[in-house]
Amino acid sequence: MTWPVRLGLLALVLASYWGAYEHGRSVERSQAQAASAQRDSGDRLAEAVGERAAREEEQRRAKAQEEARAHAHEQHQVADAGAAGADAAGQRLQHDAGQFAASVSCPGPDTAAVARGQAATRAAMVLSELLARADARAGELAKAYDRARIAGLTCEASYNALTKPDG
Repeated sequence: MTWPVRLGLLALVLASYWGAYEHGRSVERSQAQAASAQRDSGDRLAEAVGERAAREEEQRRAKAQEEARAHAHEQHQVADAGAAGADAAGQRLQHDAGQFAASVSCPGPDTAAVARGQAATRAAMVLSELLARADARAGELAKAYDRARIAGLTCEASYNALTKPDG
């Protein structure tokens, strides 16, 4: 074999090795790109699922808080209606006490009895006024208690809605 033929065969063998090497790199690159694309697709899918779950949780929490606010509003209406009923009963009681205090006086010829009647009338009027003040203050305290209780329950319901999943 001649030298140029040997050199040609050597070039042909080197070219075939080079071609096989480049083909292997090409296959490896395409596999790496496919794996990267699959991983990126999985990441995008996980991100979308995570966003959807976060949105659903946010909507659940908002709904639970809105329900707590609506329940608090209903409780306020019930408490206000109860307070209005208690105020009406208190006014009737005060009216009756005022009428009783006015009727305590006993007119008559006996001056001692008239003096006792006037003292009793003054005492009944003082007690009637004291009853009116105590009733008004009790109404104020009951309203404040109802509002504080409703606010506390609403706060607790809102907190539970934020911290407890599907509770």
